[in-house]
Amino acid sequence: MEVFYRKETGKGAARRLRRQGMVPAIFYGHREEPIPLAVRLSDLRRTLGQLEARRSLFTLVIKGLDGKEVKKLALLKEIQKDTLKDALLHVDFQGVAMEEEIYMEVPVHLVGKAKGVEKGGVLELILRELEVKCLPEKLPSSIEVDVSDLDIGDAIHVADLKLEGVKILTDPEQAIVTVVPPTVEEEEAEAPEELAEIEPSEE
Repeated sequence: MEVFYRKETGKGAARRLRRQGMVPAIFYGHREEPIPLAVRLSDLRRTLGQLEARRSLFTLVIKGLDGKEVKKLALLKEIQKDTLKDALLHVDFQGVAMEEEIYMEVPVHLVGKAKGVEKGGVLELILRELEVKCLPEKLPSSIEVDVSDLDIGDAIHVADLKLEGVKILTDPEQAIVTVVPPTVEEEEAEAPEELAEIEPSEE
Protein backbone atom coordinates (compact mmCIF):
# COMPACT_ATOMS: atom_id res chain seq x y z
CA MET A 1 0.00 0.00 0.00
CA GLU A 2 1.31 3.42 -0.94
CA VAL A 3 1.35 6.00 1.87
CA PHE A 4 2.87 9.45 2.23
CA TYR A 5 4.89 11.10 4.95
CA ARG A 6 3.11 14.16 6.39
CA LYS A 7 4.83 16.99 8.12
CA GLU A 8 1.78 18.73 9.62
CA THR A 9 -0.14 17.17 12.48
CA GLY A 10 -3.13 18.22 14.56
CA LYS A 11 -6.90 18.48 13.98
CA GLY A 12 -6.68 21.31 11.47
CA ALA A 13 -4.15 19.49 9.31
CA ALA A 14 -6.22 16.30 9.54
CA ARG A 15 -9.35 18.09 8.30
CA ARG A 16 -7.42 19.54 5.36
CA LEU A 17 -6.17 16.08 4.43
CA ARG A 18 -9.67 14.63 4.46
CA ARG A 19 -10.92 17.40 2.19
CA GLN A 20 -8.19 16.34 -0.25
CA GLY A 21 -9.39 12.72 -0.26
CA MET A 22 -6.69 11.55 2.15
CA VAL A 23 -6.88 9.88 5.56
CA PRO A 24 -4.43 10.74 8.38
CA ALA A 25 -2.45 7.75 9.63
CA ILE A 26 0.48 6.87 11.82
CA PHE A 27 3.05 4.10 11.71
CA TYR A 28 4.22 2.70 15.03
CA GLY A 29 7.54 1.20 14.08
CA HIS A 30 9.42 -1.64 15.59
CA ARG A 31 11.69 0.04 18.16
CA GLU A 32 11.56 3.37 16.35
CA GLU A 33 9.74 6.68 16.57
CA PRO A 34 6.16 6.88 15.21
CA ILE A 35 5.89 8.21 11.66
CA PRO A 36 2.91 10.47 10.74
CA LEU A 37 1.43 9.40 7.40
CA ALA A 38 -1.40 10.02 4.98
CA VAL A 39 -3.10 7.42 2.80
CA ARG A 40 -5.49 7.86 -0.11
CA LEU A 41 -9.09 7.24 0.94
CA SER A 42 -9.74 5.19 -2.21
CA ASP A 43 -6.73 2.94 -1.52
CA LEU A 44 -7.76 2.45 2.09
CA ARG A 45 -11.36 1.55 1.25
CA ARG A 46 -10.18 -0.91 -1.37
CA THR A 47 -7.85 -2.56 1.13
CA LEU A 48 -10.48 -2.73 3.86
CA GLY A 49 -12.88 -4.31 1.39
CA GLN A 50 -10.65 -7.37 1.22
CA LEU A 51 -11.55 -10.30 3.45
CA GLU A 52 -9.74 -10.28 6.80
CA ALA A 53 -7.66 -7.24 5.89
CA ARG A 54 -7.12 -6.47 9.55
CA ARG A 55 -5.27 -9.75 10.04
CA SER A 56 -3.07 -9.44 6.96
CA LEU A 57 0.47 -8.18 6.66
CA PHE A 58 1.05 -5.16 4.43
CA THR A 59 4.11 -3.70 2.84
CA LEU A 60 3.80 0.04 3.28
CA VAL A 61 5.63 2.02 0.65
CA ILE A 62 6.28 5.34 2.43
CA LYS A 63 6.98 8.21 0.07
CA GLY A 64 9.03 10.94 1.72
CA LEU A 65 9.04 14.66 1.01
CA ASP A 66 12.36 14.21 -0.77
CA GLY A 67 10.83 11.68 -3.16
CA LYS A 68 12.60 8.70 -1.59
CA GLU A 69 10.71 5.52 -0.71
CA VAL A 70 10.96 3.43 2.44
CA LYS A 71 9.25 0.05 2.80
CA LYS A 72 7.82 -1.11 6.13
CA LEU A 73 6.06 -4.36 7.02
CA ALA A 74 2.94 -3.65 9.05
CA LEU A 75 -0.48 -4.69 10.33
CA LEU A 76 -3.60 -2.57 10.63
CA LYS A 77 -3.74 -1.83 14.34
CA GLU A 78 -6.73 0.49 14.66
CA ILE A 79 -9.26 2.21 12.41
CA GLN A 80 -11.21 5.23 13.64
CA LYS A 81 -14.55 5.83 11.94
CA ASP A 82 -17.42 8.28 12.03
CA THR A 83 -20.28 5.80 11.84
CA LEU A 84 -22.92 8.49 11.33
CA LYS A 85 -21.18 9.88 8.25
CA ASP A 86 -19.62 6.56 7.19
CA ALA A 87 -16.25 8.30 7.12
CA LEU A 88 -12.75 6.98 7.86
CA LEU A 89 -11.02 9.38 10.24
CA HIS A 90 -7.66 7.88 11.15
CA VAL A 91 -5.62 4.70 10.76
CA ASP A 92 -2.88 3.22 12.94
CA PHE A 93 -0.32 0.86 11.40
CA GLN A 94 1.79 -1.41 13.59
CA GLY A 95 5.23 -2.32 12.35
CA VAL A 96 6.36 -5.92 12.74
CA ALA A 97 9.63 -7.81 12.61
CA MET A 98 9.55 -11.18 10.88
CA GLU A 99 11.79 -12.78 13.51
CA GLU A 100 9.65 -11.73 16.51
CA GLU A 101 6.29 -13.11 17.62
CA ILE A 102 3.19 -10.91 17.55
CA TYR A 103 -0.08 -11.00 19.48
CA MET A 104 -3.35 -10.85 17.60
CA GLU A 105 -7.05 -11.69 17.91
CA VAL A 106 -8.06 -14.01 15.07
CA PRO A 107 -11.69 -14.71 14.08
CA VAL A 108 -13.21 -18.18 14.37
CA HIS A 109 -14.62 -19.67 11.15
CA LEU A 110 -17.01 -22.61 11.51
CA VAL A 111 -17.02 -25.31 8.83
CA GLY A 112 -19.26 -28.33 8.34
CA LYS A 113 -22.79 -29.02 9.52
CA ALA A 114 -23.20 -30.36 13.04
CA LYS A 115 -25.10 -33.64 13.22
CA GLY A 116 -26.84 -32.31 16.31
CA VAL A 117 -28.37 -29.55 14.19
CA GLU A 118 -29.87 -32.17 11.87
CA LYS A 119 -31.60 -33.59 14.95
CA GLY A 120 -33.12 -30.25 15.77
CA GLY A 121 -30.38 -28.80 17.97
CA VAL A 122 -29.18 -25.21 17.74
CA LEU A 123 -25.55 -24.36 16.95
CA GLU A 124 -24.30 -21.69 19.34
CA LEU A 125 -21.04 -19.82 18.69
CA ILE A 126 -19.59 -18.69 22.02
CA LEU A 127 -16.19 -17.28 21.01
CA ARG A 128 -15.94 -15.28 17.81
CA GLU A 129 -12.22 -14.55 18.19
CA LEU A 130 -9.21 -16.24 19.76
CA GLU A 131 -6.07 -14.52 21.01
CA VAL A 132 -2.92 -16.02 19.50
CA LYS A 133 0.85 -15.54 19.53
CA CYS A 134 3.04 -16.46 16.58
CA LEU A 135 5.60 -15.27 14.07
CA PRO A 136 4.11 -12.90 11.46
CA GLU A 137 4.48 -15.45 8.67
CA LYS A 138 2.41 -17.97 10.66
CA LEU A 139 -0.46 -15.59 11.46
CA PRO A 140 -3.71 -17.15 10.20
CA SER A 141 -6.42 -14.93 8.71
CA SER A 142 -8.98 -17.09 10.54
CA ILE A 143 -9.12 -20.28 12.62
CA GLU A 144 -11.29 -23.03 11.17
CA VAL A 145 -13.33 -25.11 13.59
CA ASP A 146 -15.00 -28.21 12.14
CA VAL A 147 -18.37 -28.77 13.83
CA SER A 148 -19.43 -31.82 11.80
CA ASP A 149 -19.17 -34.29 14.71
CA LEU A 150 -20.97 -32.13 17.25
CA ASP A 151 -24.10 -33.80 18.63
CA ILE A 152 -26.66 -32.20 20.90
CA GLY A 153 -24.93 -31.30 24.16
CA ASP A 154 -21.41 -31.50 22.67
CA ALA A 155 -18.95 -28.62 22.60
CA ILE A 156 -15.52 -27.80 21.17
CA HIS A 157 -13.11 -26.15 23.59
CA VAL A 158 -9.98 -24.11 22.98
CA ALA A 159 -7.87 -27.04 24.21
CA ASP A 160 -9.25 -29.17 21.35
CA LEU A 161 -7.57 -27.02 18.70
CA LYS A 162 -4.09 -27.78 17.40
CA LEU A 163 -2.39 -25.15 15.24
CA GLU A 164 1.11 -25.57 13.86
CA GLY A 165 3.38 -22.70 14.82
CA VAL A 166 0.57 -20.80 16.55
CA LYS A 167 0.02 -20.64 20.30
CA ILE A 168 -3.55 -19.91 21.44
CA LEU A 169 -3.58 -17.73 24.54
CA THR A 170 -7.31 -17.90 25.22
CA ASP A 171 -8.30 -20.00 28.26
CA PRO A 172 -8.03 -23.66 27.08
CA GLU A 173 -11.11 -24.63 29.10
CA GLN A 174 -13.27 -22.07 27.33
CA ALA A 175 -15.91 -23.49 24.98
CA ILE A 176 -15.83 -22.11 21.44
CA VAL A 177 -19.00 -23.61 19.99
CA THR A 178 -21.71 -25.97 21.20
CA VAL A 179 -24.98 -27.52 20.11
CA VAL A 180 -27.80 -26.86 22.53
CA PRO A 181 -31.08 -28.81 22.71
CA PRO A 182 -33.98 -27.52 20.65
CA THR A 183 -36.28 -25.05 22.29
CA VAL A 184 -39.31 -26.90 23.57
CA GLU A 185 -42.48 -25.17 22.59
CA GLU A 186 -44.70 -24.44 25.50
CA GLU A 187 -47.62 -26.76 25.65
CA GLU A 188 -50.87 -25.18 24.85
CA ALA A 189 -52.46 -23.85 27.95
CA GLU A 190 -55.05 -26.23 29.25
CA ALA A 191 -58.59 -25.17 28.78
CA PRO A 192 -59.85 -23.39 31.89
CA GLU A 193 -61.80 -25.59 34.20
CA GLU A 194 -65.51 -25.27 33.86
CA LEU A 195 -66.98 -23.08 36.48
CA ALA A 196 -68.90 -25.02 39.06
CA GLU A 197 -72.59 -24.46 38.90
CA ILE A 198 -73.76 -22.28 41.72
CA GLU A 199 -76.80 -23.55 43.50
CA PRO A 200 -79.37 -20.86 43.93
CA SER A 201 -79.72 -19.88 47.55
CA GLU A 202 -83.01 -20.39 49.28
CA GLU A 203 -84.65 -17.21 50.44
